[in-house]
Amino acid sequence: MKIFEMGIQPYEIYMIAGMALVTFGIRYIMFPVSGRWKFPELFERGLRYVPPAVLAAIIVPSVLMPNGETLNLKLSNPYLIGALTACAIGGLFKNMLLTIVVSMVVFMGVQWALSTHLL
Repeated sequence: MKIFEMGIQPYEIYMIAGMALVTFGIRYIMFPVSGRWKFPELFERGLRYVPPAVLAAIIVPSVLMPNGETLNLKLSNPYLIGALTACAIGGLFKNMLLTIVVSMVVFMGVQWALSTHLL
């Protein structure tokens, strides 16, 4: 079989299929009961904080520890400069596209400047 010639083992395919089934199953269970239950107001208000908390848990370590080992709070960290720029632009203008474009330009500019020893 062609897929096994590429070095993919059968157990890897079974594992991916199993993970897909579990993920789909967990999400599908909530559809039939979604209209029957009403969550308490406090619980619904708390759920609004889940996406920002998850994004912060994903983004903050990669910004503050770009090499994965040590905390880097120096201004020579392009990830930190880009993230601070994104926070400032997002807070000031509340425009997603502008925030992404400006922070990526700043990030790449700082990264380029550091690679050419301009900073």
